[in-house]
Amino acid sequence: MSKARKLVARWGFTLIELLVVIAIIAILIGLLLPAVQKVREAAARMSCSNNLKQLGVGIHNYASANQDKLPPGFLYTGQMWSPFFCNLLPYIEQDNLYRVAQAATASWGGSAPTQVVKTYLCPSDSTHNAGINPLSGYAGMSYARNYQLFDTSTAAINGQSANSSRYTIGNIPDGTSNTVGITERYVYATGNTGGMTWAHHYQGGPWGYHQYYAPVFHIWSTGLPQFGVKQNGAVYYLPQSGHSTTIQTLLMDGSVKGVSSGVNSTTWYNACIPDDGQVLGSNW
Repeated sequence: MSKARKLVARWGFTLIELLVVIAIIAILIGLLLPAVQKVREAAARMSCSNNLKQLGVGIHNYASANQDKLPPGFLYTGQMWSPFFCNLLPYIEQDNLYRVAQAATASWGGSAPTQVVKTYLCPSDSTHNAGINPLSGYAGMSYARNYQLFDTSTAAINGQSANSSRYTIGNIPDGTSNTVGITERYVYATGNTGGMTWAHHYQGGPWGYHQYYAPVFHIWSTGLPQFGVKQNGAVYYLPQSGHSTTIQTLLMDGSVKGVSSGVNSTTWYNACIPDDGQVLGSNW
């Protein structure tokens, strides 16, 4: 055998060596995959938190432009019917979309409802199709307002009918840092016949009470948010999150808090009621 042929044989791999290499690669992938998933989840939580921070800025900007009033849950301006998240559009740099909705005289008319607003979608919400609600064909909505804060008054605003807040941004009795304003909820959860969309008054409804679906007033006082739940296990009248151990919530001071699965029902209830005078528990 020539020296060249001996050299080639010396540098070859045996089958056992190849299998060992493959096994080592498989082990490394197994070790790295959880780390990659954790990084992805951390990025999704950060993106969700940024969305809620923008909504908080939008609420405070609305208040600044409207004598400290909070955005109404639903409003008829005399020219346009619009729900809460439509009313926020001009205050989160979506003026053009708001004008499109205005031209249709209702936020769910014309082409506006099919326009996806990235700020209104949580990256961990997989219940929509590229931002579109699979039930209605409208743009999806991964967040819901607190009915107890934004909808408990039917007093007219500038002479126009509305569901609105009894409070302004400066006189929430329990304080802005102790009151939940917005939290996560899936675009589509089991039992929700319309799904969630920013453009419609009942398909973009609050949690805590939903007059169009079921008499579930205060049901969340004994039912906590759902953490890390899959779509087929999500209940439409509860907040829920695709994040495994937290649900992102916007407090009314504009801060965002990741409420952990260790929160109990009493603490959650007290955080959602803006005027109960209760101190939040240590599990908050």
